Formats: sequence, structure tokens, C-alpha cells
Amino acid sequence: MSLAIFDLDNTLLSIDSDHAWGEFLLEQGAVDPIAYRDANERFMNDYNAGTLDIHAFLEVALKPLADNSPEQLAAWHQQFMASKIEPHVLAKGEELLARHRTSGDTLLIITATNRFITAPIAERLGVDHLIAVDPEVIDGRYTGRVEGVPSYREGKITRLEDWLETQDVTMDDAWFYSDSHNDIPLLERVDNPVAVDPDDALRQIAMERNWRIISLRD
Repeated sequence: MSLAIFDLDNTLLSIDSDHAWGEFLLEQGAVDPIAYRDANERFMNDYNAGTLDIHAFLEVALKPLADNSPEQLAAWHQQFMASKIEPHVLAKGEELLARHRTSGDTLLIITATNRFITAPIAERLGVDHLIAVDPEVIDGRYTGRVEGVPSYREGKITRLEDWLETQDVTMDDAWFYSDSHNDIPLLERVDNPVAVDPDDALRQIAMERNWRIISLRD
């Protein structure tokens, strides 16, 4: 039995759920249509370039959680799952999860997208363990601040090491599946790194290091 770790966005999903949530909020008229769209696109470009300031991004991304009631957020997320997420769940991704599950492996999703967005997605995929950015909650409402270390780049390793201390599982013969060069630090830490429909930078590294490269797209 091994630990099978999965990135979420553009790996098990064919989209970036964080960016899609921003687009959804724009469609609902929940955020400034110009400033928020510009920020959403800019941060997406920074992420792809490997230059994202995660704290600057989270300051913008978590504000709508603080600005709206838990009831409104829950209603929106239900719509978001149906309209934005379900059409982009990759069948081959679900098959990959099923193979590891059948092998008795412990399944873990680790993502730089926040837990509000991703916890229902992990549940939909049947993955019990999730490491995500944790938005701070006080008295039942989001504050707009982040709690602890964001699970981004090297932060994924920090969060994973903290999680392992609470689990009866080790990194021996662990797998990690990701599409992004931002995940190279964690890919370097596992025995079985797998590049999934990788971006150009990750594809180059994977080829140089003889890492497995797969596609989960139809």
C-alpha cells in the first residue's frame, strides 16, 4: 500500500477550478466586473509563468468569501459544481483514482486552490484526504485571510509533512501526479513522479529526468 498524491486543477480536472470560480463569480455579478476579471487573468498568467505572489493572490481570491454569507456561498457552490466542475471531471482521472483505490493506496489531493472551492470536488471524486489552502473562519464566517501555510510550490511539501505526522502512512514508494512546473519541488520528493498533460516547462524536466508522462484527456 502506497500514498498516491494528486494535483487537482488541469490534472484530475480539465480546468483550473480557482480560475473557474472567479469566472463564476463574475457571471453572478458578485464581484467588480472589470477589476476582478483583470486580477483573475493576471494571477492565472502569473501562476502559469511560475511568478505568482500567492499572498497577493489570496488577498483577492478570499475576499468574496468574506463579503458573502455562508448560505449564499453554499448556494453558489452548488451551482458552480453543476455548471463549471462536473463537465470537466476527467473520466480517465476517475479511472486512475479507481486503480489506486483498488490497490489499497491512500489517496490524497493536494492543491493550491482553497478548501472552500475544492472540498466538495474532492468529495465528488471520492478522495477522503485533501490538503488545500485553508481560509480562516471565525464565528462561522470567512475572514478573507488565510490560515497557516498556503499549499503552493514548496508550501505543498510543508503541508504534506505536517499531514503525514497525523497519518499512518509514509512517503515510501509514493506517487505524485501533476500538470504544473510549480509542483516540481514535490515531484522531486516522491519515488514515482508522473507528469500529467504537463505544461511545457514540466514536460521538458520530465523528459530530461525520465519521469513518466501521461495524458488523462480524451
